Amino acid sequence: MSCPPTTSDDETQPLLRHDAENSPGSTRLHRYSLYLSQLAVLCFLRMLDPLNFTQIFPYINEFVSKMHLTEDSSQIGFYSGAIESIFALCQLIAIYPWSSLSDRTGRRPVIIAGTLGLTFSTILFGVSQSFLAAMIARALAGLFSGNVPIIPTVLCEITDPESESVVFPFFGIFWPLGMILGPLIGGSLSNIAQKYPMFFDYLFLKTYPYFLPCLVIAAINFAGVCSAYFFLRELVNFADAKPLSMKELLSNRMIHCLCTSACFLSFVSTAFDVIFVLFCYTPILKGGLGLETSQIGYALAISGLSAAFFQLVLMPTLLRRVDHAKCYHFTIAVWPVVFLILPGLNIFARNSLTGNNENLDDDATAMLWIGIGVVLVFAKIGFLPYTINTLLVKRYGPSASSLGASNGLLQFFICLSRSFSPFVSSSVFVVSAENNLFMGYGWAILLSVISLGSTHFSGCILAESKRLHTLS
Repeated sequence: MSCPPTTSDDETQPLLRHDAENSPGSTRLHRYSLYLSQLAVLCFLRMLDPLNFTQIFPYINEFVSKMHLTEDSSQIGFYSGAIESIFALCQLIAIYPWSSLSDRTGRRPVIIAGTLGLTFSTILFGVSQSFLAAMIARALAGLFSGNVPIIPTVLCEITDPESESVVFPFFGIFWPLGMILGPLIGGSLSNIAQKYPMFFDYLFLKTYPYFLPCLVIAAINFAGVCSAYFFLRELVNFADAKPLSMKELLSNRMIHCLCTSACFLSFVSTAFDVIFVLFCYTPILKGGLGLETSQIGYALAISGLSAAFFQLVLMPTLLRRVDHAKCYHFTIAVWPVVFLILPGLNIFARNSLTGNNENLDDDATAMLWIGIGVVLVFAKIGFLPYTINTLLVKRYGPSASSLGASNGLLQFFICLSRSFSPFVSSSVFVVSAENNLFMGYGWAILLSVISLGSTHFSGCILAESKRLHTLS
């Protein structure tokens, strides 16, 4: 698929510029409509990666069981886990090469090629009937999804400092939206011939019961290909670009600190997602809160509402009024507090138990839920740096010609940390509880210390930004 040339001198600048008000009315209207079309395409493309990653979750264990790989049902998780993990592993491998390539050939070709490959690999997974075929299909999907960091890179190139405070928080909503829609599509459309035989009694759907959700996801992917091909503009001239190597990027102090801080941040934020549910489920006398499944669902709903509020309401205000480096530092600094409050909730619950059971009276329950709310509010503030770090790369990166590689490097460290954080954090929680390490709160102490590492490097970012401002 060839990409028609779309770059003009006027389009090498951000689509929303400070001097826009000095342009003729028709020009301003054209630039604004062009800007909105670019934003719509980028938001749609942003949603595709979580869609493709999560759509297999509802049916993957059933999918594996029908392959008859083992007679022991307890071993199914090993095979399904391998299929789930190969996507993330291959994406991790592909992130930096795709991003670096975009600095040389342009953003559009890389976005279109990756999304087109993702379309075909998703269909391939839908017709897979062996473990090897499923692994190959998901590995290809992961490799083609490695172009994810290029999408926020394009967003950096079309926004100016005045618009980014609103655009980036709005853009950030589409990742969790994809995380919601993916399992919904996968769970609703899988094995549909068995669920609704009156409407879908077709031999093909019986032979390939997981093809339909893959087909729908592939169609959404192809819509992304078409929208990128017809509407996404190449706004930077890459003909004379001289991007820096990975070694040169990491030798830049700001990029080095951003990558290290983001690696720590990814570890502790992912650990919180894992630990919080485990902590809520664990009985009070064993170091948790002893909540029922429905209550955990309520807590997660509170978490989701808090995240949406902070992303859409608080974040634009912070980005307009507070220096980005300072905002990054102080939002990361909440994580040690989060992990130290959690043991306090268990201590409060232990001291509030009535009789010999694990029941709390109404007043204690109310206070406990207030505490849970406080923890979730702080935690969601701690997730805001994910939006800010891209802006810091844009502002303090070593060169505009290496913006794609810089964002790719940042995303590489985030994904690297995210790949092993769930296993490490959940294991430490179990070992702490079973061996009563630090009164059973060894996990909280460890995660607080790791959080301090992220806070330290975010402080280095703040100091470096002040130094660069002084030099300028």
